[in-house]
Amino acid sequence: MAKIIISTNLSLDGVVQDPDGKEGTAAGGWFDASMGDDRGPWGEILLDEALAAEALLLGRRSDSWFASRWLSRRGAFADRLNSMPKYVVSSTVGHAEWSNATVLRDVEQVAKVKQEATGEILLYASYRLGHALLEHDLVDELRLFVLPIVAGAGEHLFGETRSRKPLRLTETRTVGAGLTYLTYQAARDI
Repeated sequence: MAKIIISTNLSLDGVVQDPDGKEGTAAGGWFDASMGDDRGPWGEILLDEALAAEALLLGRRSDSWFASRWLSRRGAFADRLNSMPKYVVSSTVGHAEWSNATVLRDVEQVAKVKQEATGEILLYASYRLGHALLEHDLVDELRLFVLPIVAGAGEHLFGETRSRKPLRLTETRTVGAGLTYLTYQAARDI
């Protein structure tokens, strides 16, 4: 059985929406505004994570966003992301935009992939899909880069759920001079 891992960047107040400001939200653009000189150490962790993972899991909008930015790039991280198997969850599109992708129609199909696959499946950027997976207890781990900025507005990583979702903190570290990296595992036995 595979592990589904949400790996994301968020502001100190938990905002994940519009990190680069290209969605045009009032609070967008918080990522570059707070990254500072920490991009190198941050990138090293992301590369190691991508190299260790078996696949990516994305929503339709994130698939489109990543495809438009990464298909033309080269380098170790870009090459790894572009070549990885991907699962795009969408009930509205017939094919994914990013390379090497399979479209899944719903959370039940994600659960089936999780049962049949092995290794780590990373969920990048797709916070709405993340909400659904958390609601259905399909997330095994959260890896969070907390950036030192309060965005003030925008969609948050955690939406409303019908029940509590207990987690165990398994790692915390400072990355570079200003980022906090937190790892939580689902604690379904609590």
